[in-house]
Amino acid sequence: MESYEREALEAVTTRPVYSYRTLTVERITPVLGAEVSGVDLSQEIPAEQLEEIRIAFRDHHVLVFRDQTITAEHHKRFAAAFGEPRPVNPPPPEGDPCILEIRTTSAAADVAGNGWHADGTADAEPSLGSMLYITEIPEPGCGGDTLFANMHLAYGMLSPAMRGLLDPLTAIHDGAQALAGYTPPADYVIPKSEHPLIARHPETDRKLLYVNKAYTSRIPQLSADESRALLDVLFDIIARRPVLHCRVRWTPGTLVFWDNRCVQHHATYDYYPYARYGQRVAINGGPVKG
Repeated sequence: MESYEREALEAVTTRPVYSYRTLTVERITPVLGAEVSGVDLSQEIPAEQLEEIRIAFRDHHVLVFRDQTITAEHHKRFAAAFGEPRPVNPPPPEGDPCILEIRTTSAAADVAGNGWHADGTADAEPSLGSMLYITEIPEPGCGGDTLFANMHLAYGMLSPAMRGLLDPLTAIHDGAQALAGYTPPADYVIPKSEHPLIARHPETDRKLLYVNKAYTSRIPQLSADESRALLDVLFDIIARRPVLHCRVRWTPGTLVFWDNRCVQHHATYDYYPYARYGQRVAINGGPVKG
């Protein structure tokens, strides 16, 4: 491990640990994710507890709430505590416009999100985060884990020279790339946006790597060949560095809330021919800060 990589890891793993009063927070890894207990999402969350959830979200980026029994209204109410629930785009043909159904049947050949990505980064203002509530898991009780990756750490572990190269660049995020193989509704306007390649978190001002394989198509300041080569290097770092990752194993009644601004995720499809079902509510964000 290079000295700058170790420094980046130590900056994350040696941060002061917050002392919670109203809930219990147990880290999944030293760099990403936490299991949160002592919260009932079917009830109104007291102000002090909600503030501590915000602190845990700021510090750990991925929060896991288990053994929850909630309705769609409870789900949206919890999301609304962090921002405006984001309508699904393209909208579902029926049902709640803010609820995305995550349904895998026993005959599915693949699942959405089976690859590293952040949600909707082709939008001009991508989402703040997502809350996925899973109620049905694969029949054997295993498979279907979701992987998450810390983009603050992905940036921090780059060499100083690479960080210097990337800092002034931007990247094109193209919704058509993510839709390859799918046919969207006829009236769906495919989004396409240019964002800083190195972004800053709007609440902490910490830098993070802001490219993902599903949406990022080009670095406009570089030639096509240079852009492709550099993006492939960055995508490979995200996918192949386990130190950036945490893994969440689902159980029925688990809700996971992740920060879409500084975390990527990967839905693993390793449970064929079994089914899975859940519902996701996303939260509106804002412009990507450079």
